Amino acid sequence: MRIYQSRSFEKKVKMMSKPEKDSLDREIRSIADDPSVGGEKKGDLRGVFVHKFKLKTMQYLLAYRKVGEDLELLMIGSHENYYRDLKQYLKN
Repeated sequence: MRIYQSRSFEKKVKMMSKPEKDSLDREIRSIADDPSVGGEKKGDLRGVFVHKFKLKTMQYLLAYRKVGEDLELLMIGSHENYYRDLKQYLKN
């Protein structure tokens, strides 16, 4: 299984500290082991899964989708305007 990152995802991860990146890597491994760990969205976001987890005290949402055998990491961020931005990203 290959794991791809979107440009948006890559930019957000670049701004994280080392301990945050380590926690994120653990979450990504758990998603790679079981892609159904996140909840599948409906409507405009059909086919996209969102996994919620905490880093320090803040809750993050990680959007991903399964593309054949591969995993595409779409977006990561806090809940504020997350789904609006995700829809905008997928539209473009």
